Amino acid sequence: MEAKSLNGVMTYAPGSREELMQYAFDNHKIMVAVNAEKILHATDDSRALINRNLGYPDGIGAVWALQKKGAKHAVKIPGCELWLDVVQNYYKTKSFYLVGGKQEIIEATVKKLQSEFVGINICNYRNGYIKTEEEKQALIEDIKTLKPDVVFVAMGSPKQENLMERIQRSHEAVYQGLGGSFDVYTGHVKRAPEWWVKNNMEWTYRLLSQPSRIKRQIHLVRFFVNLHLNRY
Repeated sequence: MEAKSLNGVMTYAPGSREELMQYAFDNHKIMVAVNAEKILHATDDSRALINRNLGYPDGIGAVWALQKKGAKHAVKIPGCELWLDVVQNYYKTKSFYLVGGKQEIIEATVKKLQSEFVGINICNYRNGYIKTEEEKQALIEDIKTLKPDVVFVAMGSPKQENLMERIQRSHEAVYQGLGGSFDVYTGHVKRAPEWWVKNNMEWTYRLLSQPSRIKRQIHLVRFFVNLHLNRY
């Protein structure tokens, strides 16, 4: 699977979700979502973090940048869908460990997964409020003991990636950072309707729903200008 440098951010260009998942399992990778914001605002630290792992095109901006670099087959793979694809494809044969969200959110997530994927092996789970080094070490030891095949961490970037890298040093597995995906999955946060998602206008829907995001979204204009001018 080829990768391209987008403003120094090495981003893989899978032609399908299945290809990405297979690569992650074959190589015990940490999957990191890459979007226009991460490309535009890349720093030495954020580049190094993504480049050590498996960056994939989570947003249409990353897809367009990859295609402009010659990866014509690249497809958008939203992280909030990818983790459920992983579950769907592997819940009968792999074990899972979940970290993130408020206590009620993680509990609702586990309950819904057990209902939708009957027989799923969830080794353990905990909320994302890890406040002390002792709590972090206890989590690492628990994962090391239980040896899950897949670990999902929903805490936001780069906190979740830093934690996953640390755990990975003690237990090799497939890891994915999920941001607020547990909130979306349990219905506590509403995602854009299907039409907006299919037409690559999810960011527009979020802006219309939350006008306060304008300062954040305006940066996307600069991203697309830079992309047009071949600055990536």
